[in-house]
Amino acid sequence: MTRRRVHQSHRVTSTVWLTPPRIIDSLGGWRSFDLDPCAAPEPRPWPTALTMNARADADGLLIEWFGRVWLNPPYTAREIGCWLRRLAEHGRGTAFIFARTETQAFRESVWERASGLLFLYGRIGFHTPDGKATPGSNAPSVLAAYGQDDLDRLAAADLAGAFVPLRFPRFLLVDGLVGTWGDEVRRFLAEQAGPVSLGEAYRHFSRHPKARGRRHWRAKVRQQLREHGVRVGPGRWRAARDRLL
Repeated sequence: MTRRRVHQSHRVTSTVWLTPPRIIDSLGGWRSFDLDPCAAPEPRPWPTALTMNARADADGLLIEWFGRVWLNPPYTAREIGCWLRRLAEHGRGTAFIFARTETQAFRESVWERASGLLFLYGRIGFHTPDGKATPGSNAPSVLAAYGQDDLDRLAAADLAGAFVPLRFPRFLLVDGLVGTWGDEVRRFLAEQAGPVSLGEAYRHFSRHPKARGRRHWRAKVRQQLREHGVRVGPGRWRAARDRLL
């Protein structure tokens, strides 16, 4: 049976609440997430990931998790720990949960394992399955990022809140500690598990201090990829083995 996300409230005890689309958009949009393992049942007013698991015969805790995960889990104390532990083990994605910072699940799977947090100001209003907005919930919310890419996206998100890095994001370093374009492109390529696309390089450097205030930074990225990387296909690059940092 599909686990539906349950948000605690003094008005209702069990229902399906949807993530406000502006939160997904601020983290790169739904196409930047590969999987939502506990998506709302269809019909739904908007997507949250390229693959959304909401089948009654596919429990989201049992299916294979892949890529970047969006997780707005069931909020019951009995269930939320399982979902957060699974995301922490997966190591790549962002969770949208209540800021119950004193709970065992938060301590074990968020404080001790997340890369960073964004405590959102105010009380977030969710949406009903037909897309209608609801009043603010009875508890504050937090976004928890797992992995460097999600940490960087969280740091750059256009959302009102307090950002708390737990694993310090490289893009919050002062500009004086940033190397040359060549240094940064070589470092980026060396940190990847395999070849990367030009689009992935653009997304990486769009939030980088080297691109700040520079209109033609994409051209600089292309130039440095040609100089410091190895082209392995149309628009795809890998690190040059003899140039790794």
